[in-house]
Amino acid sequence: MNLYSVFQQHPVVCTDSRNCPEGSVFFALRGDNFDANLFAAKALQNGCAFAVVDNPEVVTDERYILVENVLEALQQLAREHRQALGTKIVGITGTNGKTTTKELIASVLKQKFNVHFTQGNLNNHIGVPLTLLQLTAAHEMAVIEMGANHPGEIKILSEIACPDFGIITNVGKAHLEGFGSFEGVKKTKGELYDYARTHGAGLFINSGNHFLMEMVQKAGFEADDKHLIKYNLNGSAANVNGKVTASAPFVSLSCVTNQGEFNADTRLIGDYNAENILAAATIGNYFGLSNEEIKRGLETYEPKNNRSQLMVTDKNKLIVDAYNANPTSMKAAIGNFATMQVSPKAAILGDMLELGEYSADEHQAIVSELEKAGFEQVVLVGPEFVACKSVFHTFEKVEEARVFLENNPIEAYYVLIKGSRGIKLEKLIELL
Repeated sequence: MNLYSVFQQHPVVCTDSRNCPEGSVFFALRGDNFDANLFAAKALQNGCAFAVVDNPEVVTDERYILVENVLEALQQLAREHRQALGTKIVGITGTNGKTTTKELIASVLKQKFNVHFTQGNLNNHIGVPLTLLQLTAAHEMAVIEMGANHPGEIKILSEIACPDFGIITNVGKAHLEGFGSFEGVKKTKGELYDYARTHGAGLFINSGNHFLMEMVQKAGFEADDKHLIKYNLNGSAANVNGKVTASAPFVSLSCVTNQGEFNADTRLIGDYNAENILAAATIGNYFGLSNEEIKRGLETYEPKNNRSQLMVTDKNKLIVDAYNANPTSMKAAIGNFATMQVSPKAAILGDMLELGEYSADEHQAIVSELEKAGFEQVVLVGPEFVACKSVFHTFEKVEEARVFLENNPIEAYYVLIKGSRGIKLEKLIELL
């Protein structure tokens, strides 16, 4: 039975036997602690038309499609569907800002095109195929986010998504436990450049980032290669140039394209987002949007999901960036907060996870940054911060920090909240 023919008749896939749209195709994925083959029958009972399995023992009738490996079958199906439709795809990866940049690109491109883009954080070896399988003939463009925490993963995702264009937002210290080192980060993210070079894809690149320029040349591109579409903050000789005109607290950016200059007043916090904003403007300009359309796309985007959000409560003004954290993004957030002309300031920071042998040094470095910043109050949450030499209030668990904040309320402050998702700092927001 041809799986793509089945999908064309039943173009909805699911991987959870508890959530089975009528007539959909269930993929029985295996995990470290579960085997969805055992739930294939339940999926069929709950509305699926077919179940794709790799355990012959569960097959009882023609509604089961037996394959060698369900995950590989899902990935191959997604690649086949992507190639059959021929939708123009922009693939995006990077250490920091890839989700925000993806959202900004989609917001801009939507001013002119029917755009499909990665929802939430469906950016891994399962999420990318699921995103691609949601593409329809009506979609003119797609923005596909690709994440990784181990070498080789961006290569695999690129070969599934087959992007026509690629962008790496930046490279920094994150997931060092999986990558082994910063060099490992660059090599893995650079797999998108390698794919582009092999397949003739175009690249959007921040020409002011020397790491990215080194990586793209190492992949075989020349500095003036026609496949490179450049943007540059506070620089020149790029396709699109930009400059921060305000950051108090929302970022405003002056952009210069081949159509002239315009100013975008965004709803994003932190001038470290300026490069993300400029990337979206560059991509919009490349695909023929007017400056007015680009400006509208940038200005109508409002961040959510605890990413670069300003939340005004009855007690404080919160800068919430508690979705994720690594040394690069943490230092940028502290630095930006330190330059904001507001007072008083409090920082509530959580551990940065997956740093392996580098963790202790990187957390101590953040403590040093905080000491230099001189914020009026600092609260640190997580065992790594507890282990640091510090004059600040430190708590191993977020529940302990809750008790402290209940007894020592913070009011009439600007408060920066940032940490890795696993620390769950969002549990403190209701107290602030």
